[in-house]
Amino acid sequence: MSCEQIIYGKLLLGSEFDVVEGYICVRDGIITEIGEEASKTDNIIAPCFVNSHTHIGDSVYKDPQLGIYEGVRLKRDLDSLVRPPDGLKHKILQDTPYRVLVESMKATILDMLATGTCAFADFREGGVVGVMALKEALDDIDIDAVILGRPNRTEPPVKDVLEEVDRILREADGLGMSGTNDLDMEIVQSINEHVKKQKRLFAIHAGEKNNSDIASALSLHPDILIHLTNAERGDLAIVADAGIPVVVCPRSNYTTGVGMAPIADMLEAGITVGVGTDNVMLNSVNMFAEMEILSKIFGLTDRQVFKMCTLNGAALLGLVDIGYIKKGNKANLMILNGKSSNLSGVRDPLSGIVRRARPDDILSIIHV
Repeated sequence: MSCEQIIYGKLLLGSEFDVVEGYICVRDGIITEIGEEASKTDNIIAPCFVNSHTHIGDSVYKDPQLGIYEGVRLKRDLDSLVRPPDGLKHKILQDTPYRVLVESMKATILDMLATGTCAFADFREGGVVGVMALKEALDDIDIDAVILGRPNRTEPPVKDVLEEVDRILREADGLGMSGTNDLDMEIVQSINEHVKKQKRLFAIHAGEKNNSDIASALSLHPDILIHLTNAERGDLAIVADAGIPVVVCPRSNYTTGVGMAPIADMLEAGITVGVGTDNVMLNSVNMFAEMEILSKIFGLTDRQVFKMCTLNGAALLGLVDIGYIKKGNKANLMILNGKSSNLSGVRDPLSGIVRRARPDDILSIIHV
Protein backbone atom coordinates (compact mmCIF):
# COMPACT_ATOMS: atom_id res chain seq x y z
CA MET A 1 0.00 0.00 0.00
CA SER A 2 1.68 3.20 -1.23
CA CYS A 3 -0.04 6.26 0.22
CA GLU A 4 0.58 9.77 1.39
CA GLN A 5 -2.86 9.71 2.95
CA ILE A 6 -5.38 7.00 3.82
CA ILE A 7 -9.01 7.95 4.27
CA TYR A 8 -11.51 5.57 5.86
CA GLY A 9 -15.27 5.68 5.78
CA LYS A 10 -18.36 4.87 3.80
CA LEU A 11 -17.31 5.48 0.20
CA LEU A 12 -19.60 6.53 -2.67
CA LEU A 13 -17.76 4.64 -5.39
CA GLY A 14 -17.76 4.74 -9.17
CA SER A 15 -20.19 6.25 -11.61
CA GLU A 16 -23.17 4.72 -9.80
CA PHE A 17 -22.04 5.89 -6.34
CA ASP A 18 -22.32 2.48 -4.73
CA VAL A 19 -21.87 2.65 -0.96
CA VAL A 20 -18.86 0.62 0.20
CA GLU A 21 -17.21 0.62 3.62
CA GLY A 22 -13.50 0.87 3.08
CA TYR A 23 -10.53 3.13 2.41
CA ILE A 24 -8.97 5.33 -0.24
CA CYS A 25 -5.23 5.87 -0.71
CA VAL A 26 -4.08 9.19 -2.11
CA ARG A 27 -0.61 10.00 -3.45
CA ASP A 28 0.36 13.22 -5.21
CA GLY A 29 -3.30 14.15 -5.45
CA ILE A 30 -4.30 10.94 -7.25
CA ILE A 31 -6.40 8.04 -5.94
CA THR A 32 -3.92 5.15 -6.05
CA GLU A 33 -5.88 2.44 -4.27
CA ILE A 34 -9.41 1.69 -3.09
CA GLY A 35 -10.24 -1.20 -0.80
CA GLU A 36 -13.13 -2.65 1.16
CA GLU A 37 -12.47 -2.85 4.86
CA ALA A 38 -14.51 -2.47 8.01
CA SER A 39 -13.78 0.85 9.65
CA LYS A 40 -14.55 2.40 13.00
CA THR A 41 -15.71 5.68 11.52
CA ASP A 42 -19.09 6.85 10.30
CA ASN A 43 -17.52 9.41 7.99
CA ILE A 44 -18.90 9.55 4.45
CA ILE A 45 -16.43 10.03 1.58
CA ALA A 46 -17.96 11.51 -1.58
CA PRO A 47 -16.72 13.20 -4.74
CA CYS A 48 -16.87 16.99 -4.73
CA PHE A 49 -19.50 18.88 -6.68
CA VAL A 50 -19.22 20.38 -10.14
CA ASN A 51 -21.21 23.62 -10.39
CA SER A 52 -21.94 23.72 -14.11
CA HIS A 53 -23.30 27.25 -14.48
CA THR A 54 -22.47 30.36 -12.51
CA HIS A 55 -22.26 34.12 -12.91
CA ILE A 56 -19.93 34.97 -10.05
CA GLY A 57 -19.40 38.57 -11.10
CA ASP A 58 -22.79 39.03 -9.45
CA SER A 59 -21.02 38.52 -6.12
CA VAL A 60 -20.78 42.29 -5.81
CA TYR A 61 -24.55 42.55 -5.13
CA LYS A 62 -26.28 39.76 -3.21
CA ASP A 63 -29.55 41.27 -2.03
CA PRO A 64 -31.42 42.86 -4.93
CA GLN A 65 -35.12 43.58 -4.85
CA LEU A 66 -36.54 40.69 -6.86
CA GLY A 67 -39.61 42.45 -8.19
CA ILE A 68 -42.58 44.61 -7.29
CA TYR A 69 -45.16 43.69 -4.68
CA GLU A 70 -48.72 43.68 -5.94
CA GLY A 71 -50.90 43.33 -2.88
CA VAL A 72 -49.22 40.53 -0.94
CA ARG A 73 -47.62 38.83 -3.93
CA LEU A 74 -44.22 39.58 -5.43
CA LYS A 75 -44.27 39.99 -9.20
CA ARG A 76 -40.87 38.89 -10.48
CA ASP A 77 -39.33 40.26 -13.67
CA LEU A 78 -36.39 38.28 -15.07
CA ASP A 79 -35.57 40.85 -17.76
CA SER A 80 -35.21 43.71 -15.30
CA LEU A 81 -32.77 41.62 -13.25
CA VAL A 82 -30.45 39.98 -15.77
CA ARG A 83 -31.25 40.76 -19.41
CA PRO A 84 -28.36 42.47 -21.21
CA PRO A 85 -27.50 45.26 -21.61
CA ASP A 86 -29.91 47.10 -19.31
CA GLY A 87 -30.73 44.53 -16.63
CA LEU A 88 -29.86 45.37 -13.03
CA LYS A 89 -26.84 43.06 -12.91
CA HIS A 90 -25.29 44.60 -16.03
CA LYS A 91 -25.72 48.14 -14.72
CA ILE A 92 -24.08 47.12 -11.46
CA LEU A 93 -21.19 45.37 -13.20
CA GLN A 94 -20.55 48.47 -15.32
CA ASP A 95 -20.30 50.59 -12.18
CA THR A 96 -18.16 48.13 -10.17
CA PRO A 97 -14.44 48.96 -9.83
CA TYR A 98 -12.14 46.23 -11.14
CA ARG A 99 -10.54 45.54 -7.76
CA VAL A 100 -13.92 45.19 -6.05
CA LEU A 101 -15.04 42.76 -8.76
CA VAL A 102 -11.93 40.61 -8.31
CA GLU A 103 -12.19 40.46 -4.54
CA SER A 104 -15.92 39.69 -4.64
CA MET A 105 -15.38 36.82 -7.07
CA LYS A 106 -12.49 35.50 -4.99
CA ALA A 107 -14.75 35.34 -1.93
CA THR A 108 -17.33 33.34 -3.88
CA ILE A 109 -14.70 30.92 -5.21
CA LEU A 110 -13.54 30.29 -1.63
CA ASP A 111 -17.17 29.78 -0.63
CA MET A 112 -17.52 27.14 -3.36
CA LEU A 113 -14.54 25.24 -2.01
CA ALA A 114 -15.83 25.47 1.56
CA THR A 115 -19.21 24.07 0.50
CA GLY A 116 -17.85 21.07 -1.41
CA THR A 117 -17.46 22.32 -5.00
CA CYS A 118 -14.16 21.53 -6.74
CA ALA A 119 -15.02 22.73 -10.27
CA PHE A 120 -17.28 25.31 -11.85
CA ALA A 121 -18.12 26.95 -15.16
CA ASP A 122 -18.64 30.70 -15.25
CA PHE A 123 -20.38 32.78 -17.89
CA ARG A 124 -18.08 35.75 -17.56
CA GLU A 125 -19.54 39.03 -18.73
CA GLY A 126 -17.41 42.08 -19.44
CA GLY A 127 -15.37 41.02 -22.45
CA VAL A 128 -11.64 40.50 -22.02
CA VAL A 129 -11.53 42.58 -18.85
CA GLY A 130 -14.20 40.38 -17.25
CA VAL A 131 -12.27 37.23 -18.12
CA MET A 132 -9.01 38.65 -16.79
CA ALA A 133 -10.72 39.68 -13.55
CA LEU A 134 -11.89 36.10 -13.01
CA LYS A 135 -8.44 34.72 -13.79
CA GLU A 136 -6.95 37.10 -11.24
CA ALA A 137 -9.58 36.02 -8.69
CA LEU A 138 -8.50 32.42 -9.30
CA ASP A 139 -4.83 33.14 -8.53
CA ASP A 140 -3.50 30.86 -5.78
CA ILE A 141 -6.87 29.09 -5.37
CA ASP A 142 -6.91 25.38 -6.11
CA ILE A 143 -10.14 24.85 -8.06
CA ASP A 144 -10.96 23.76 -11.61
CA ALA A 145 -12.59 26.58 -13.57
CA VAL A 146 -14.06 26.66 -17.06
CA ILE A 147 -14.25 30.29 -18.16
CA LEU A 148 -16.79 31.10 -20.85
CA GLY A 149 -16.38 34.73 -21.83
CA ARG A 150 -18.87 37.05 -23.45
CA PRO A 151 -18.15 39.93 -25.83
CA ASN A 152 -19.27 43.42 -24.88
CA ARG A 153 -20.02 44.16 -28.50
CA THR A 154 -22.76 42.23 -30.28
CA GLU A 155 -23.78 44.82 -32.86
CA PRO A 156 -22.50 45.19 -36.46
CA PRO A 157 -20.00 45.34 -38.00
CA VAL A 158 -19.25 41.64 -37.58
CA LYS A 159 -15.53 42.20 -38.05
CA ASP A 160 -15.31 44.25 -34.85
CA VAL A 161 -17.32 41.68 -32.90
CA LEU A 162 -15.09 38.81 -34.02
CA GLU A 163 -11.95 40.76 -33.18
CA GLU A 164 -13.20 41.04 -29.59
CA VAL A 165 -14.13 37.35 -29.60
CA ASP A 166 -10.57 36.51 -30.64
CA ARG A 167 -9.18 38.53 -27.75
CA ILE A 168 -11.50 36.72 -25.34
CA LEU A 169 -10.61 33.27 -26.66
CA ARG A 170 -6.92 33.90 -26.05
CA GLU A 171 -7.77 33.89 -22.33
CA ALA A 172 -10.98 31.87 -21.98
CA ASP A 173 -12.12 28.29 -22.64
CA GLY A 174 -14.96 29.40 -24.89
CA LEU A 175 -18.00 31.66 -24.98
CA GLY A 176 -21.15 31.67 -22.87
CA MET A 177 -23.85 33.70 -24.58
CA SER A 178 -27.20 35.09 -23.53
CA GLY A 179 -30.33 33.84 -25.33
CA THR A 180 -30.85 34.46 -29.04
CA ASN A 181 -33.77 36.82 -28.30
CA ASP A 182 -31.20 39.18 -26.80
CA LEU A 183 -28.91 39.07 -29.86
CA ASP A 184 -28.75 39.77 -33.56
CA MET A 185 -29.05 36.25 -35.00
CA GLU A 186 -26.62 36.89 -37.84
CA ILE A 187 -24.06 38.13 -35.35
CA VAL A 188 -24.48 35.17 -33.02
CA GLN A 189 -24.21 32.75 -35.97
CA SER A 190 -20.93 34.36 -36.96
CA ILE A 191 -19.68 34.19 -33.37
CA ASN A 192 -20.67 30.53 -33.11
CA GLU A 193 -18.88 29.60 -36.34
CA HIS A 194 -15.79 31.52 -35.24
CA VAL A 195 -15.67 29.79 -31.86
CA LYS A 196 -16.09 26.34 -33.39
CA LYS A 197 -13.28 26.94 -35.86
CA GLN A 198 -11.04 27.49 -32.87
CA LYS A 199 -12.39 24.30 -31.24
CA ARG A 200 -13.59 26.09 -28.13
CA LEU A 201 -16.80 25.63 -26.17
CA PHE A 202 -19.92 27.49 -27.25
CA ALA A 203 -22.71 27.56 -24.66
CA ILE A 204 -25.95 29.52 -24.75
CA HIS A 205 -29.03 30.22 -22.64
CA ALA A 206 -32.32 28.99 -24.12
CA GLY A 207 -35.92 28.50 -23.06
CA GLU A 208 -35.54 30.28 -19.74
CA LYS A 209 -38.42 32.78 -19.86
CA ASN A 210 -40.39 31.03 -22.63
CA ASN A 211 -39.69 28.65 -25.50
CA SER A 212 -39.43 31.28 -28.25
CA ASP A 213 -35.62 31.09 -28.49
CA ILE A 214 -35.15 27.32 -28.28
CA ALA A 215 -35.34 26.57 -32.02
CA SER A 216 -32.86 29.32 -32.90
CA ALA A 217 -30.49 28.16 -30.15
CA LEU A 218 -30.68 24.58 -31.44
CA SER A 219 -29.90 25.77 -34.97
CA LEU A 220 -26.48 26.81 -33.65
CA HIS A 221 -25.67 23.25 -32.51
CA PRO A 222 -24.15 24.53 -29.26
CA ASP A 223 -21.90 22.45 -27.02
CA ILE A 224 -24.05 23.22 -23.96
CA LEU A 225 -27.56 24.59 -23.42
CA ILE A 226 -28.49 26.41 -20.23
CA HIS A 227 -31.94 26.24 -18.58
CA LEU A 228 -34.53 24.91 -21.11
CA THR A 229 -37.02 25.74 -18.36
CA ASN A 230 -39.89 25.98 -20.83
CA ALA A 231 -38.85 23.22 -23.22
CA GLU A 232 -41.49 20.85 -24.52
CA ARG A 233 -41.08 17.15 -25.29
CA GLY A 234 -40.49 17.86 -28.96
CA ASP A 235 -37.67 20.25 -28.08
CA LEU A 236 -36.13 17.66 -25.77
CA ALA A 237 -36.25 15.00 -28.47
CA ILE A 238 -34.23 17.26 -30.77
CA VAL A 239 -31.74 18.05 -27.99
CA ALA A 240 -31.35 14.36 -27.19
CA ASP A 241 -30.88 13.38 -30.85
CA ALA A 242 -28.23 16.08 -31.22
CA GLY A 243 -26.44 14.87 -28.09
CA ILE A 244 -26.40 18.35 -26.54
CA PRO A 245 -26.06 18.41 -22.73
CA VAL A 246 -28.22 20.75 -20.66
CA VAL A 247 -27.47 22.58 -17.42
CA VAL A 248 -30.47 23.30 -15.18
CA CYS A 249 -30.65 25.88 -12.39
CA PRO A 250 -33.69 25.03 -10.21
CA ARG A 251 -33.27 27.60 -7.42
CA SER A 252 -32.57 30.40 -9.87
CA ASN A 253 -35.56 29.56 -12.06
CA TYR A 254 -37.83 29.43 -9.03
CA THR A 255 -36.47 32.72 -7.71
CA THR A 256 -37.03 34.55 -11.00
CA GLY A 257 -40.49 33.02 -11.43
CA VAL A 258 -39.88 31.46 -14.87
CA GLY A 259 -40.97 27.96 -13.85
CA MET A 260 -39.21 24.66 -13.24
CA ALA A 261 -37.37 22.77 -15.95
CA PRO A 262 -38.77 19.38 -17.08
CA ILE A 263 -35.75 17.57 -15.68
CA ALA A 264 -37.35 14.13 -15.40
CA ASP A 265 -38.33 14.36 -19.08
CA MET A 266 -34.79 15.40 -19.97
CA LEU A 267 -33.33 12.37 -18.22
CA GLU A 268 -35.95 10.09 -19.72
CA ALA A 269 -35.01 11.40 -23.18
CA GLY A 270 -31.37 10.45 -22.51
CA ILE A 271 -30.01 13.99 -22.17
CA THR A 272 -26.92 14.53 -20.02
CA VAL A 273 -28.07 17.01 -17.38
CA GLY A 274 -25.81 19.05 -15.11
CA VAL A 275 -26.69 21.53 -12.38
CA GLY A 276 -25.68 25.12 -11.73
CA THR A 277 -26.44 27.71 -9.08
CA ASP A 278 -26.55 30.53 -11.68
CA ASN A 279 -26.39 34.18 -10.55
CA VAL A 280 -24.74 34.76 -7.17
CA MET A 281 -26.92 37.88 -7.01
CA LEU A 282 -29.90 35.55 -6.55
CA ASN A 283 -28.52 32.41 -4.89
CA SER A 284 -25.52 31.17 -2.97
CA VAL A 285 -23.17 28.65 -4.60
CA ASN A 286 -24.35 25.96 -2.18
CA MET A 287 -24.91 22.79 -4.24
CA PHE A 288 -26.46 20.98 -1.26
CA ALA A 289 -29.40 23.37 -1.57
CA GLU A 290 -29.81 22.48 -5.26
CA MET A 291 -29.79 18.76 -4.44
CA GLU A 292 -32.45 19.05 -1.77
CA ILE A 293 -34.80 20.81 -4.19
CA LEU A 294 -34.06 18.34 -6.98
CA SER A 295 -34.70 15.33 -4.77
CA LYS A 296 -37.88 16.59 -3.10
CA ILE A 297 -39.64 18.50 -5.87
CA PHE A 298 -38.71 16.85 -9.15
CA GLY A 299 -39.36 13.20 -8.29
CA LEU A 300 -35.81 12.10 -9.12
CA THR A 301 -33.83 9.31 -7.51
CA ASP A 302 -31.01 10.21 -5.15
CA ARG A 303 -28.52 8.64 -7.55
CA GLN A 304 -29.79 10.75 -10.48
CA VAL A 305 -29.53 13.92 -8.43
CA PHE A 306 -26.01 13.27 -7.17
CA LYS A 307 -24.81 12.27 -10.63
CA MET A 308 -26.15 15.50 -12.11
CA CYS A 309 -24.25 17.52 -9.52
CA THR A 310 -20.93 15.68 -9.93
CA LEU A 311 -20.12 13.32 -12.80
CA ASN A 312 -22.52 14.80 -15.36
CA GLY A 313 -21.23 18.30 -14.74
CA ALA A 314 -17.65 17.16 -15.22
CA ALA A 315 -18.53 15.29 -18.41
CA LEU A 316 -20.39 18.12 -20.12
CA LEU A 317 -17.61 20.58 -19.31
CA GLY A 318 -14.94 18.24 -20.65
CA LEU A 319 -13.27 17.82 -17.25
CA VAL A 320 -11.60 14.43 -16.93
CA ASP A 321 -10.75 12.38 -13.85
CA ILE A 322 -13.14 14.19 -11.53
CA GLY A 323 -16.78 13.85 -10.50
CA TYR A 324 -16.57 10.29 -9.21
CA ILE A 325 -14.29 8.12 -7.09
CA LYS A 326 -12.16 5.73 -9.10
CA LYS A 327 -8.56 4.53 -8.98
CA GLY A 328 -6.48 6.89 -11.10
CA ASN A 329 -8.87 9.84 -10.72
CA LYS A 330 -7.96 13.08 -9.03
CA ALA A 331 -8.64 13.04 -5.30
CA ASN A 332 -11.36 15.69 -5.29
CA LEU A 333 -13.17 14.48 -2.19
CA MET A 334 -15.34 15.77 0.61
CA ILE A 335 -15.44 14.03 3.96
CA LEU A 336 -18.73 14.40 5.79
CA ASN A 337 -19.44 13.71 9.44
CA GLY A 338 -21.93 10.84 9.53
CA LYS A 339 -22.37 11.45 13.27
CA SER A 340 -23.27 15.12 12.98
CA SER A 341 -26.52 16.18 14.60
CA ASN A 342 -27.96 16.44 11.10
CA LEU A 343 -26.71 13.15 9.59
CA SER A 344 -26.80 10.82 12.59
CA GLY A 345 -29.53 8.26 11.99
CA VAL A 346 -29.08 8.27 8.21
CA ARG A 347 -29.14 4.69 6.94
CA ASP A 348 -28.23 5.32 3.31
CA PRO A 349 -25.25 7.70 2.97
CA LEU A 350 -26.15 8.63 -0.61
CA SER A 351 -29.71 9.55 0.33
CA GLY A 352 -28.48 11.40 3.38
CA ILE A 353 -26.12 13.57 1.35
CA VAL A 354 -28.67 14.32 -1.36
CA ARG A 355 -31.74 14.98 0.78
CA ARG A 356 -30.47 16.62 3.92
CA ALA A 357 -26.70 17.22 4.10
CA ARG A 358 -25.45 20.77 4.61
CA PRO A 359 -22.06 22.47 4.30
CA ASP A 360 -21.60 22.33 8.08
CA ASP A 361 -21.60 18.51 7.84
CA ILE A 362 -18.29 18.69 5.93
CA LEU A 363 -15.28 17.78 8.05
CA SER A 364 -12.69 18.45 5.36
CA ILE A 365 -12.13 18.83 1.63
CA ILE A 366 -9.36 17.17 -0.36
CA HIS A 367 -8.75 18.85 -3.69
CA VAL A 368 -5.95 19.02 -6.23
